[in-house]
Amino acid sequence: MRNRKFVALTAVLSLSLALSACGGKGGSGGGSSTSLTIGTQTYTEPKILAEMYKALIEDRTDISVKILPDLAASPIVIKSMKSNEIQMATLYTGEIFNGHFKIEDTKDRAEVLRQAQEGFDKNFGFHWFDPFGFENTYAFTVRKELADQYNLKTVSDLAAHAKDLKLGVDTSWLERDNDGYRAFSKFYGFKFGDTFPMEISLVYQAVADKKVDVVLAYTTDPGIKQYNLQTLEDDKQFFPPYDASAVIRNDTLEKMPEIGDAVSLLVGKIDAGTMTTLNYEVDVNKREPREVAVEYLKQNGLLK
Repeated sequence: MRNRKFVALTAVLSLSLALSACGGKGGSGGGSSTSLTIGTQTYTEPKILAEMYKALIEDRTDISVKILPDLAASPIVIKSMKSNEIQMATLYTGEIFNGHFKIEDTKDRAEVLRQAQEGFDKNFGFHWFDPFGFENTYAFTVRKELADQYNLKTVSDLAAHAKDLKLGVDTSWLERDNDGYRAFSKFYGFKFGDTFPMEISLVYQAVADKKVDVVLAYTTDPGIKQYNLQTLEDDKQFFPPYDASAVIRNDTLEKMPEIGDAVSLLVGKIDAGTMTTLNYEVDVNKREPREVAVEYLKQNGLLK
């Protein structure tokens, strides 16, 4: 038979533990009641943003933040959020075109955002914040001297010279049907003289060495800054918008609304040029994402 003092002590300890568990600010699953796990994809940009979320949340709340890096792709991020392995991440509005739910096909920026916010709320229980102010989508870029020579400012400006220009592009884009090279050529009405498929990481050195003239890049790639390339405006809107936003589980936000207050400080505060520079600091100057993120927040008065 168990000793009465032992039973009483056990009861007291159990009550104390229960009270301790209830004493936090309330949280999501996968950790203590005041913890949050943020997932990131494998590339630099979402890692920098995750460090910004972490710094802001921990500065303004009692919530402990963990970052789970290198999730292979956005579908893995979404799956991990759905299973509550992570509660928060960065996603891009163009994600709606990946078949998660039924959408109306459009390239209107505001409409794509609306469908992302409403669709992920209804189908996944995710809160999609308003965008930071930049997108990360495909963009045609050229060497600055070439842009000056031909007065190139938009993709349409390439039409008169395309037959004499060499395009460097990642292999997958050439092969894609709906939004690849064939669809682009039909949409804009011109083709380049030569196309050189290669890994995306190699296109910048190729244009710097003048082996190609035009590069299909991503709008916030550090290579644009590193090699002094000029981005051409997609004036006919061939590429869909991919505006970046923070996304968090609704149940997490309901239990810890202060997270929303902290993260909302970034809404509308990061344009494409800024994000490109931040990526450059990490990928080219080899600084840590945490250091770059905190420095940016301090410079903009968001952290002391």
